[in-house]
Amino acid sequence: MKIGDAYEWKKAVTPELTAAALGSGALPVLGTPYLIAMVEHAAFCYMNQFLEDGKSSVGTLVSISHVSPTPVGMEVCVRVEVTGISANGKLVDFSASAYDACGLIGEGTHQRAIVTAERFMDKCQKKLEV
Repeated sequence: MKIGDAYEWKKAVTPELTAAALGSGALPVLGTPYLIAMVEHAAFCYMNQFLEDGKSSVGTLVSISHVSPTPVGMEVCVRVEVTGISANGKLVDFSASAYDACGLIGEGTHQRAIVTAERFMDKCQKKLEV
């Protein structure tokens, strides 16, 4: 991983990805929570190709502006670019942009942390003991 690396991921908007289906709105357009999930997925896929066995990445921060609606059936292309890596290499910052055939639909930033999967899940499961 290095600053300037970029990754793109594409997906068509289906009825299940709409604001109306999720309940985050009433209209049959790409829901903002799904746009955020698309950004996270693109960054996850980028990082996953560099991680050792037993490691994963988790989202820690998302700031996305959803600036234009996308109808069902139109493809969305999400592009993430590495803008920063912490000194210890565990935090990776991304700029993000999303487009449909008509132009920009969203942009912002995202941060992911590299974790040891087993330790992370152990910590999570201990919450059930409370």
